[in-house]
Amino acid sequence: MDQLHFETLAIHAGQQPDPATGAVMTPIYQTSTYVQDGVGDHKGYDYARTGNPTRTALQDCLAALENAAHGLCFSSGMAAIDTLLRLVKPGQHVLAANDVYGGTYRVFVRVLSEYGLHFDFVDMSNLDQVRAVIKPDTRLVWVETPTNPLLKIADLAAIAEIAHRAGAQLAVDNTFASPYLQQPIGLGADFVIHSTTKYIGGHSDVVGGAILTNDTAAYQQLKFLQNAVGAVPGPQDCFLALRGVKTLPLRMERHSANAQKIAEFLTDHPGVKRVLYPGLEDHPNHVVAKKQMRLYGGMISFLPIGDAATAKRIAEKTKLFALAESLGGVESLIELPAPMTHASVAGSPLEVDPTLIRLSVGIEHVDDLIEDLRQALATA
Repeated sequence: MDQLHFETLAIHAGQQPDPATGAVMTPIYQTSTYVQDGVGDHKGYDYARTGNPTRTALQDCLAALENAAHGLCFSSGMAAIDTLLRLVKPGQHVLAANDVYGGTYRVFVRVLSEYGLHFDFVDMSNLDQVRAVIKPDTRLVWVETPTNPLLKIADLAAIAEIAHRAGAQLAVDNTFASPYLQQPIGLGADFVIHSTTKYIGGHSDVVGGAILTNDTAAYQQLKFLQNAVGAVPGPQDCFLALRGVKTLPLRMERHSANAQKIAEFLTDHPGVKRVLYPGLEDHPNHVVAKKQMRLYGGMISFLPIGDAATAKRIAEKTKLFALAESLGGVESLIELPAPMTHASVAGSPLEVDPTLIRLSVGIEHVDDLIEDLRQALATA
């Protein structure tokens, strides 16, 4: 059979009917250990930290969706990030985007730098800055695109070329885009990272993370670390992520369509100063986004006219947009990054404007969402 389309892979990749019962859905293998036919004869499974069939199905599915040879899943997105960064040795350098998730910045600066890793943060949408700051001892270039929360877009093919020429590898946090909208490995990335909590799970009911790669040697190191350190997801978590990924293409189409209309509404609203959404033609990186993304995703950030108190009133006045952290679920969320998801970058060069509002646009009817924002902006 020829290469299957994404929509088909999302439903079938890594997932065969259960050989014991014929169950269509991958079972939840809720076990801690496995009977061995003889000493060392364990058919690939001996202890659940090392491996679990439900986890294997999810790992293989996500690898297929990212056009990767190997996949590893973890108990959270941060566990995946921490594990990947263990490939960087003390004294080596990491070049990271200057607009990243607050938890990423926190683990880089407040945890890993204590173990001798060196970090610099630059605007990855500016290739000249990337070229200027990359060093001979740079081991890893870390990119988010779109970024969290300013929705900047990095040219992945160009950055991969810069990184590889310097002897570094490129890691891309693809959480905001999902594999359906963007596949970084095809653009030159060495590693793709996801918080599967977000669009992959899609229903705000599971926490997880993943690393996908074609680098077999690195995969073997990461697989060793996955087992040795033990930050693995349980089988129920893997089952929920597998369940979610089956509808990923449909959901991402609706997330993106809704976000595009809401971004256009906000652009025309007199109470809004600036809208950050890569699907808008006036976005500074729109051309790059159009080149490397299928659609532009469900995340929007905007700056209302007024101060931080104005932004707080808007965020607290919505009725359909729930005031909550996280993103990527079927329901719409609203938050203020500065005091919420990005509180850990306060006082740093990555500090977020306190008036910035971030939307995770869900799959409700877009007219209802627009009316909700309209009334919240009117009462601000």
